Amino acid sequence: MKGNVKKSIVTRVRLAFLGVCLFSAAVVWKIGQVQFKEGARWRALEQERRVTYQPVPATRGNIFASDGRSIMATSLPFYRVAWDPSVVSQALFNEKKDSLALLLSRFFGDRSPQEYLRRIKDAKNAKVPVRYLRLNSRQINFQEKKELAQWPIFRAGKNKGGVIFEKVDKRFRPFGGLAQRTIGFVNEEKNGAGLEFTFNRHLAGKDGEALFERLPGGNKPIYDGTEVKPQPGYDIKTTIDINLQDVAENALYKALVDNDAQYGCVILMEVKTGEIKAVANLGRVADGVYREDYNYAIADQGRTEPGSTFKLASLMAVLEANPELQLTDTVNTGRTGSMKIGGAVKTDTHANGRISLKQVFEKSSNIGVAVLVDKQFGRNPTEYTDYLKKFGLDKPLGFQMAGEARPYIKDPRDRTWSRTSLTTMCIGYELKLAPLQTLAFYNAVANDGVKVQPIIVKEIKQADNVLEHFEAQVLNQKICSDETLEKVRSMMEGVVSEGTARGIRSNDYGIAGKTGTAWKFKNGAYTKMYSTSFCGYFPADNPKYSCIVVVDSPKRGGWSGAEVSAPVFKEVADKAMARDAASLRPLLARAPVSRSRVPFVKAGMQDELTMVFAQLGVSHDGATGTDDWVRTSAGATAEKLALQPMAVRPGRVPNVQGLTLRDALFLLENRGLRVRSIGTGRVKAQSVAAGSAARRGTTVVLQLEAIGRQQAAPAPVAAPAAPETAATPEPAHTASPAAARTTPSPKAADRKPATPSKKETASVKPRPKPKA
Repeated sequence: MKGNVKKSIVTRVRLAFLGVCLFSAAVVWKIGQVQFKEGARWRALEQERRVTYQPVPATRGNIFASDGRSIMATSLPFYRVAWDPSVVSQALFNEKKDSLALLLSRFFGDRSPQEYLRRIKDAKNAKVPVRYLRLNSRQINFQEKKELAQWPIFRAGKNKGGVIFEKVDKRFRPFGGLAQRTIGFVNEEKNGAGLEFTFNRHLAGKDGEALFERLPGGNKPIYDGTEVKPQPGYDIKTTIDINLQDVAENALYKALVDNDAQYGCVILMEVKTGEIKAVANLGRVADGVYREDYNYAIADQGRTEPGSTFKLASLMAVLEANPELQLTDTVNTGRTGSMKIGGAVKTDTHANGRISLKQVFEKSSNIGVAVLVDKQFGRNPTEYTDYLKKFGLDKPLGFQMAGEARPYIKDPRDRTWSRTSLTTMCIGYELKLAPLQTLAFYNAVANDGVKVQPIIVKEIKQADNVLEHFEAQVLNQKICSDETLEKVRSMMEGVVSEGTARGIRSNDYGIAGKTGTAWKFKNGAYTKMYSTSFCGYFPADNPKYSCIVVVDSPKRGGWSGAEVSAPVFKEVADKAMARDAASLRPLLARAPVSRSRVPFVKAGMQDELTMVFAQLGVSHDGATGTDDWVRTSAGATAEKLALQPMAVRPGRVPNVQGLTLRDALFLLENRGLRVRSIGTGRVKAQSVAAGSAARRGTTVVLQLEAIGRQQAAPAPVAAPAAPETAATPEPAHTASPAAARTTPSPKAADRKPATPSKKETASVKPRPKPKA
């Protein structure tokens, strides 16, 4: 029995051993089959999976200002530095490795020469060949790329030196934050705002494709001739005038800081062409700090109740419905400054008594406008709203930039329409418009009744080839009769010469416009905060520009449109008119005449300046050398320029004062310095002293100033004794006696419009709108 058991165990062991041997033999046979017979196929499959086609981003197009030369946004090339040690010969590596490690340490400054030497030696001597080594994560500019390409080992080129420069485009705005929100952005999710987002299809270009090899540490590009080159994006030429944009932003910023306001916007537009020459949007991000954080000029957040600037549309409707009315016809506004009209009590900041129709507009009388509108349209409010629709106030403008707010004009068929809606709407409440929509209406008055669509992009270009050209479309061939136009233009001129905005009257050119001061509606009720505005055009006798200024929620200084927004309008208008010599002969006649016969030039490359002087016929005493940096000096009556060499020493911070931003960037960034600029024009001051050691990575702040810029004196403000009544919503009529009660007259120094009651404001809130 025991012998049978032993025999059985031995048999099983032998069978198991035989099975293991057969399995091992099968494994060896399969390995040999894969290695020798199928090896080529598997190696090809591994190579195919390791080498893949990947997109190569296209260079994004430029955004130009109206002159076609000033770049508002461009893509600058930056590079990541990698290395392929497998292509470098051992003899070259042994000879130059110490020099390369030392230069890498000095340039990047993040590791010692010994650490860099250890990294490149480990990569070169690895048992498994290293094909890709990212030397540093920092991105370098084009000038630095040229410098690194001349280093030991690297100078042997891509195929023998192994250096790999991976291009990365970065968006750069030469004018800093100027028109930042108008230029806009596009994020990784392809969402964004402004021109970058709206015209992304044109600017983005078409990505290319190339082979990349997957390697530890990154993907190495393989240039085998099969790559598809990316197609650069198209350029867009805007209508923005850089100088006027700078003027608008500076004037708005000063007003926001002086009045501690929440936000503001300025839009300057050419009357005939509809071209927007400047659009500034500034919102408060901290106490006394404002940035372009939202497009208040066109989007939903900037859409507000316009207040008294809407009275132009109301009186235009009255004059169209009753052409017999004359500006000299009188209106009784009462002796108390308060009157019940159309079911609601309307108030003025002071009693006006019986005044002419022209004075109703000039003094911005709520009572006068409400009386005229109620008398003309009280029995048929639909006729009033039909006129507003005829003026095109109920429709978007179809603006080129994405995010335009939809205007809200209440209609008698609306469920929120009430008995008091007519007389409340006519003074600028229970409706909402974006500033650009209000400006387009005023621009139509300046443009002889022709309402044009505002535009901000003039051309789409590929190099010098214009692919698409844009002109302003006519939205309404005639918003009203010529007789009505003549009357309303006379009233608008009277606002500045005799009315609420007389503080901005100019002796050199005429201004026509209207002030606005509206209570802010929040949480179902009006608050004691204001949205101030001024909208108009200039010169009044031959309009060239129209402009609107909105300053929201001022907390100190003034509170009305005449005190807060009108001075901004005046400053922008003065600067715009100063650029138009033909329209400003009186000012030019009084301006001091410069006796200098030489052009204004401070510094630059000698060869460039010499070429310019030769074209202008200006004589000069030049320094030697065509590549020298030179400075110039000239007396008040000099006929010759003297060129003096600039001291530009390697490793030292150069003196860039007087240079253009382009030249300053060239000198500073070539020394590894980072540059941040403030303002426009030539360099006035630099934060790091000239001659100090140029430490790579140090940020140098440059203060720029335009040639001949002077700080303008604050524009005059309307006398506080006659504050504007323009945007005062009054308490609505209710069944209770309190609703008909007038507000006691405040003290002269604290005179403010009366706040509407909660019952009246219940019908003001518009339907929810989608976010811009």
